[in-house]
Amino acid sequence: MRGLIGVAGFFLIALIPHTVAFDPLDPNGNITIKWDVMSWTPDGYVATVTMNNFQMYRHIMTPGWTLGWTWAKKEVIWSMVGAQTTEQGDCSKFKGNIPHCCKKNPTVVDLLPGTPYNQQFTNCCKGGVLASWGQDPQSSVSAFQVSVGQAGTTNKTVKLPKNFTLLGPGPGYTCGPAKIVPPTKFFTPDLRRKTQALMTWNVTCTYSQFLARKHPSCCVSMSSFYNETITACPSCACGCENRNKCIKSDSKLLSVVGINTPRKDNAPLIQCTHHMCPIRVHWHVKLNYKDYWRVKLTVTNFNYRINYTQWTLVVQHPNLNNVTQVFSFDYKPLVPYQSVNDTGMFYGMKFYNDLLMEAGPSGTVQSEVLLQKDKETFSFKQGWAFPRKVYFNGDECMLPPPDTYPYLPNFAHHSPVAFITLLFSLFFLFVVLF
Repeated sequence: MRGLIGVAGFFLIALIPHTVAFDPLDPNGNITIKWDVMSWTPDGYVATVTMNNFQMYRHIMTPGWTLGWTWAKKEVIWSMVGAQTTEQGDCSKFKGNIPHCCKKNPTVVDLLPGTPYNQQFTNCCKGGVLASWGQDPQSSVSAFQVSVGQAGTTNKTVKLPKNFTLLGPGPGYTCGPAKIVPPTKFFTPDLRRKTQALMTWNVTCTYSQFLARKHPSCCVSMSSFYNETITACPSCACGCENRNKCIKSDSKLLSVVGINTPRKDNAPLIQCTHHMCPIRVHWHVKLNYKDYWRVKLTVTNFNYRINYTQWTLVVQHPNLNNVTQVFSFDYKPLVPYQSVNDTGMFYGMKFYNDLLMEAGPSGTVQSEVLLQKDKETFSFKQGWAFPRKVYFNGDECMLPPPDTYPYLPNFAHHSPVAFITLLFSLFFLFVVLF
């Protein structure tokens, strides 16, 4: 009986995948928020808060990150540089100097580009946009400075904030508790002297697609040169609950001024399709050479309200261990497990196609990939030429069922009548000629 209960418990846990935020293609990916206490004040401390996006291919796009926490005691924020809280809260008990924020659970956002220099801080003021570590490490950092009052003034009296939350820009991230770590060390500009923070703690946030949304946000379609069949995205791949809110590609509403303006709640305006996905990735097996084969990749945006900046496309396929040339995208192999090299990240070339425009004539980016064959494994049979997994902007896309992939024609198997007809024709020709 206990064994049956144990088995049932195991399957119950397996049916709740969002309980553990783990990405097999980026097992070490996370966003780490580091608090460095740089100085003590009469009633608290001044800290530098740094947010590092250590995810290889998942970035935070506009309208940017939102960071929240709960104070352990009755702390207030006297001032901030490089960021701001969205609400001040009730500061009526203060006279003279009024704090920047008196809320027990402040919510912090980044400042916008163009902020006056005297309000800026290193790596701030990007509107909350964070690039992925694999795509642009220098742009994967955001930071601000906060002056905290009514708090501890020594390492022993400071109480760490708790209940951290991160929106990036929507849900999906789960943050662990703050943990004290060895103080961060800094070098002076001349690199001749090393200093360190008075106290440091880290908060680690991980992403789960199951927490972010109920349905996928992209799908994959397929085609090949050896078969006229085009395998479309599965129907309702991204959910059809909002089908009554979609808009047809020839609708007159598209000419209305402001229809493409993003909304504060980031609600999409999707083109009506059978799959109802904002993004479709098409994988076309284009050409076959003696030692190489060529694939064409096309990413299409069906969202009329979102331009995807610094987009990323991750593909898992066994032949990505031998990429010869990528023609219009940048490419980087991803090797989360040193013994396996079957995953790669495609992304747009800066100032060329790193911006995927909203749905319409310009809402497409495409490239071709030349791969060298491994004669021991290469095959066009049984769908081998198609990807195993596809991610767009860090979210896994829905693939078609394997039995619908374009198959390699086989006369004897797929068209027995035609094969028999061919035999009779050859026999008749042989009789006539001889």
